[in-house]
Amino acid sequence: MQVKIVNKSRYDAPSYATEYSAGMDLKANIDAPVILGSLDRAMIPTGLFIELPEGYEAQIRPRSGLAAKHGITVTNAPGTIDADYRGEICVLLVNLGHEPFIINPGERIAQMVVARHERVEWVKVDDLAESGRGAGGFGSTGTK
Repeated sequence: MQVKIVNKSRYDAPSYATEYSAGMDLKANIDAPVILGSLDRAMIPTGLFIELPEGYEAQIRPRSGLAAKHGITVTNAPGTIDADYRGEICVLLVNLGHEPFIINPGERIAQMVVARHERVEWVKVDDLAESGRGAGGFGSTGTK
């Protein structure tokens, strides 16, 4: 699948790190380091602008290494870029760790997955079909 991209950053366009990667790393397109204190959040620009085909979205997800080692995650994970959005892709990061984290220019800060999605048409009914789960949610299936 081909997607149009305008790359105004000083870095190469996102690419897949391995043969079976689902996501492409996004890099911080900043001029100077950004210090993200504990529980602080910041909007980090990437310098990337894309034109997705209708029926697709780009999902912005945390990088597992940053999350596991430093508590850095994407605040609205997954963030969604709609097919009609033409602005710069920015990543809203939050530091859930206890120590400040420094985001350096060119650092890989998140990953982007392009995925197909469906649009729904609501059908108004008075009742829904029964299921084995019913209304159980938020931990209703237990932890083991």
